[in-house]
Amino acid sequence: MKNIIYKNAVLGIGLLGLVTITPGCKKSFLDVPTQAEQASGTFWVDQNDAAKGVNSIYANLRAWGNTAFPAIAVESMGADEAEKGSSPTDATYFNDYDTFSVNPADGQLSGFWNAQYQNIFLANQVLTNVPKISMDAALKSRYLAEAKFIRALSYFRLVRAFGDIPLRTTVAADASEYNIAKSPKAQVYALIESDLNDAAAVLPQSYLATDLGRATKGAALGLHAKVAMYQKKWSDVLSYTNSVMTLGYSLLPVYDNVFRVAAENGVESVFEIQAALIPGNAAASNSQYSQVQGVRGVTGGGWGFNVPTAALAAAFETGDPRRDATIIFRGETTPQGDVIAATGDNPMYNQKSYVPFSMYVSGFNEGCQQNFRVLRYSDILLMNAEAANELGNSAQAISSLEIVRARARQGNAAILPKVTSTDQTTLRNAIWKERQVELAMEYDRYFDVIRQGRGTAVFGVKGWKANKNEVWPIPQTEIDISGGLLTQNPGY
Repeated sequence: MKNIIYKNAVLGIGLLGLVTITPGCKKSFLDVPTQAEQASGTFWVDQNDAAKGVNSIYANLRAWGNTAFPAIAVESMGADEAEKGSSPTDATYFNDYDTFSVNPADGQLSGFWNAQYQNIFLANQVLTNVPKISMDAALKSRYLAEAKFIRALSYFRLVRAFGDIPLRTTVAADASEYNIAKSPKAQVYALIESDLNDAAAVLPQSYLATDLGRATKGAALGLHAKVAMYQKKWSDVLSYTNSVMTLGYSLLPVYDNVFRVAAENGVESVFEIQAALIPGNAAASNSQYSQVQGVRGVTGGGWGFNVPTAALAAAFETGDPRRDATIIFRGETTPQGDVIAATGDNPMYNQKSYVPFSMYVSGFNEGCQQNFRVLRYSDILLMNAEAANELGNSAQAISSLEIVRARARQGNAAILPKVTSTDQTTLRNAIWKERQVELAMEYDRYFDVIRQGRGTAVFGVKGWKANKNEVWPIPQTEIDISGGLLTQNPGY
């Protein structure tokens, strides 16, 4: 079923030759053919090479392992909001993630692992070679900051999924450096925070239209807030989110519009993985994020995986417009006019990955125009609310929470009443609930519940066990390749 091919490396960190994957996207800095390769000895010569090197990192972000089956398995299937979908007999290995019975040899683990280390390898190539190039100093600094941001993002995705992991900060000089042991997660978090500090100090607040979609100062600060939240560094979370809240972001008036192609890289976007349909270039239009989740059995739909659960449908407050904006129900007509048949394999689909069927072009992946929303402004506001509450500032917590709820109610005073309790526990639970419904189907719920210490309470009915399932198993292929230098996570 997968129709894209990418190169793997031992631990994803050492054996790749220089792969310059020049990205394809709706913006000109990505609107080029999908792949090109040059020998490392003739590359990294001038400013043009530096640009290609940085753009290759952005291209890899939309690859299969970063946004499709491996990411769904590792970042979505464990949550109570999502289940396999598609037909009962298709890709049944997803069920093993849903029930926490996954075999360490399963290919989705290694697919996700390798995708993140490919991002890191490409970032390390830039960080190693661009400093040697004679070029505009300000642009050089920005390119290095972009590479550090994406390296930080990839390490964050790895550390929250696997815990202790190998930490590679340079390009391996020779085969003797390919195989390295795991580093404690505290050390990984330290590198992530260092990279994000460096990135935030250099990255611009915004870009011209030709460069929309690149990492910004707000993206670095916002990701740093999330990284700090996972470590319960509440003062840092509050500080970073307060800073982001001064940078001009805002919420779109209508929640459903946030996830449509027309709103990509807009005022609510803090960071998105870029994708596009480039006429005449299906190879560069290679995103399958929307395709694998689209409505099954209809032209312009998709494969029907990663579907919402009944538990998610029931989690929304009565009348909350976000329910219909998050879930495509059988028998409905979408706001864009697509009529969904009343019968089919699955009762619900992920509306946040939905692209109207009329936008499908034969010969291209369904929904290949759809960006992957990594960090939105509403997430910043909810992190700000949670941090303020943990620090005893209920007034600020209520204020930030209310901005999110006010947008959700869209002027209807009869729904989603303002949260007014100043009791810390009550307010904490309200913020957690808001995260569940505001960020539903955005690959956050599983890790949110674990960091909140509620894994057993929320996921226990599915087979989740404390002191094991806080992390996924290290891919067995990586342990085998390492000759046992890598060790398996406890319980697997």
